[in-house]
Amino acid sequence: MMPTKHHPQEPQNEKVSPTSPLNKMSQDMPMPMPANATMNHMSMMHMTFFWGKDVVMLFNAWPNGKLGMYILALAFVFVLAVAIEFFSVFPTIKTGASPIVGGLTQASVYGLRMALAYIVMLSVMSYNLGIFIFVVVGHAAGFFLVKYWVALSAKHDTV
Repeated sequence: MMPTKHHPQEPQNEKVSPTSPLNKMSQDMPMPMPANATMNHMSMMHMTFFWGKDVVMLFNAWPNGKLGMYILALAFVFVLAVAIEFFSVFPTIKTGASPIVGGLTQASVYGLRMALAYIVMLSVMSYNLGIFIFVVVGHAAGFFLVKYWVALSAKHDTV
């Protein structure tokens, strides 16, 4: 078979013949759909930022478009962001503690902080502006509180 010449600016259209094994295989394989797949607005995933309480965050039916549950979700991500900042300054190993116990304690706190950070990241991936704003404000508030606490404890140590 001779290769066909194509003009460089023309798109090359390759057609699969009806008797081709590739075509037969694609006709035999149905496209799987999840059992709970629906085409309502709650199951659609946004790919741009949007406002509103109609968001799906972390779990399939939460906050489910209810204003009270949406406010709870905002408070939840705010508290998680503040907690992440507090876990970032967890006290270091005390000098008299066993290195194994101290290391395991620090590793556990670090693991918890990372788990919370990933939950917050997944929440932000809902692309809801309210959630994004509450996460950023939570991180800023947590950072401020941590720095204030450190400065306050340093002031008491010098007195």
